[in-house]
Amino acid sequence: MYEEELNATPETTTEFVDEVLVCKDCGKEFVFTAGEQQFYAEKGFQNKPKACKECRTARKNAARGPREYFTAVCADCGGEAKVTFQPTGDRPVYCSACFEKRKNAGL
Repeated sequence: MYEEELNATPETTTEFVDEVLVCKDCGKEFVFTAGEQQFYAEKGFQNKPKACKECRTARKNAARGPREYFTAVCADCGGEAKVTFQPTGDRPVYCSACFEKRKNAGL
């Protein structure tokens, strides 16, 4: 692949430039960055995005439906832990703060 890049002619090299697009959902302008354009090209996507990031995220979340939360007791601090799964008691459950502490400590 490196040799192909060395032998590339100006006609085969694509330079990406940030482009301002208008969201079809909210009507706001958003930037289709050069990096996003390169990603789209690498994945073989033919069409530019029609909606901004916020509207795409909102559509995904709406399709998923509301999340159900369960309450459990944090295994570290004993406080309330709200989680998106039904705790079974065979594994410890942590509140958000204790979970972050453990994650940052590499546990």
